[in-house]
Amino acid sequence: MFTRRQAVAALGAAALPLAGSPLAASLAKVPPVRPVRPPRLREGDVLGLVAPAGFIADRFGLAEIEKTVRAMGLIPRPAPHMLEREGYLAGTDETRARDLMAMFTDDEVRGIMAVRGGWGSARLLPYLDFAAIARNPKLYAGFSDNTALHLAFAARTGVHSIHGPNASASWPPAAWEAFRKLAFEADMPTYAVPASDGPNLSGRGPALRTFRGGKARGRLLGGNLTVLSALAGTPYLPDFTGAILFLEDTNESEYRIDRMLTQLALAGILGRVAGVVFGQCTHCANPDGGYSNFTIYEVLDRQFADLGVPAFQGALIGHIAAQVSIPVGVMAEIDADAGTIRMLEPAVA
Repeated sequence: MFTRRQAVAALGAAALPLAGSPLAASLAKVPPVRPVRPPRLREGDVLGLVAPAGFIADRFGLAEIEKTVRAMGLIPRPAPHMLEREGYLAGTDETRARDLMAMFTDDEVRGIMAVRGGWGSARLLPYLDFAAIARNPKLYAGFSDNTALHLAFAARTGVHSIHGPNASASWPPAAWEAFRKLAFEADMPTYAVPASDGPNLSGRGPALRTFRGGKARGRLLGGNLTVLSALAGTPYLPDFTGAILFLEDTNESEYRIDRMLTQLALAGILGRVAGVVFGQCTHCANPDGGYSNFTIYEVLDRQFADLGVPAFQGALIGHIAAQVSIPVGVMAEIDADAGTIRMLEPAVA
C-alpha cells in the first residue's frame, strides 16, 4: 500500500513532461533567479512590438499603434509576423514565441511592449528561452493576458516588467504619465485610491474598500486574476511568500471571481502573501442580476478579511483607460487604511 508520501511522489513523477517536449526543454533551462532591473527607456530608443496573444485586425490598426509609439518618443519595430493570424491568435504558438525571442535578442531593441491581450500568452511559455531572456534583460510592458509573461519572467528570470497599458490602448494623459515615470525616469511613485467625487452628499462613487487594515511590504506580484489562477500548478508562477499580491479582472461574474480566489487559496498562494491589492473588476456582475448573488465586494471581503494581512480594493489597476502602471517584482509598501501603494525601489536601471 502506498504511503501518502509515496503517492504524492508518484503523482509528481507522472506529471513530469515527456523528454523532448517543449515544456521539458524549457524546464531544463531554469537560471538562478534574482531581481534584475532592465535598462530604462530613453527618447529615440527602439521599442519592439509583439502580439503574444490576440491578433491585430489589419495593417491600418498597426499603423495607429506605431503612431502612438512615436508619440512616446520611441521608434516602433513590429515583430516580423505581427499581422499573421491563426484563428483568434496572432499566428502559431511557435511563431509568436520566435517573434518575442527575436525582440529580446535584438541588440537594437531597448524595450518590448505587447500590442494587445486576448488569450494565448501562456501557450508561449514552453517555447521561450528564459536563459536568453535573462542574458538580455529588457523592459516588457503590457497587461491582461500578458500576466502570464510577467509572472513567468519573475519566476524564471527575475527581470522586472511593467503591468500597464498595451500599445493599442487609448493612453490618456494619466496612463501615459504613470508609465513614463516608471519606464523613462526610474521614478518610485505612490499610488492612491482616488477619493470619491460623486454628486451625492458623501461623494458616493468608486472608492477605497479596506478589507483588513494595516501596512505591509513585499515584492509586487500579480496581474489578471483569471490568467494567474490558470497558471497555478505550473512551473511559471513565482514564489509568493511575503509578496504583495495585486489583482484585477474584467467580464467575470461574482461566482467566478470567488472560484478563482478559492483556487489560489487552496493552492497555498493566498496564505503566503504579505498583503493584497485588488484593483478594478470591470463589468464583474452576473448578467442575470437579482439578489441571490454575493456582490463583488462581498466576495472579496469574505476571501480577504480573514487572511490576517492588509488588503484593500479600489486601486486604478486593470481594464480602465486611466490605469496606473505596476512594476512587477519591485519592492513596495501598501497601506490598506489609506489605500496606497508606495514603490520602494525603481523598476529600471
